[in-house]
Amino acid sequence: MGFNLITVSPDFDSIFKHTYAETWFNRLKTGNINPGEVSLGQNLSNLLRLVLLYKYGGVYIDTDVIVLKSFNNLSNVIGAQSMNIETKTWSRLNNAVLVFDKHHPLLYKFIQEFALTFDGNKWGHNGPYLVSRVVGRVTNRPGFNFTVLPPPAFYPVDWSRIRSLFRGPNNRIQSDWLRRKLEQIRRQSYAVHLWNRQSKDVRVEE
Repeated sequence: MGFNLITVSPDFDSIFKHTYAETWFNRLKTGNINPGEVSLGQNLSNLLRLVLLYKYGGVYIDTDVIVLKSFNNLSNVIGAQSMNIETKTWSRLNNAVLVFDKHHPLLYKFIQEFALTFDGNKWGHNGPYLVSRVVGRVTNRPGFNFTVLPPPAFYPVDWSRIRSLFRGPNNRIQSDWLRRKLEQIRRQSYAVHLWNRQSKDVRVEE
């Protein structure tokens, strides 16, 4: 179709070399780690993004994320997926958007956590739950310089309501919600995670 796209197969041995991921991957290849029931490709993606960012720095974005604003002013950030309304603190983070400098210590901790606590039978254990666990432990510890952005930054619509973003409103309540949400996105969001598993079959309505 004229798009300048190239597909590549990662050289995991080379990419993972000299990190905690190398030992984990070698154990996986020799049958000493149970890949579990969750897609191995999904878990390799969780690890690959961490190692690439650790070695080279930059931006990682899931393919079901629509970018709305430049990331140029973002540095060493991870986004909250949900917040605790009472405490005004994050309750879960997500790894669909990551912006980090090369060799950032938080990425090192993420990779270490993956290698030491891998569980291929629990969805999210090695992804969103992993980054939530680690950030919860290192917050306020010296030597870690990063920012947790609130949900509107990357996840303005919860996965359970993402279908509503595609559908035309049927009543005043839905119309008001949609208008407020679109205004929030316009003002506060760098990107919108479309939660492809939930939205991929939804038709866009006027």
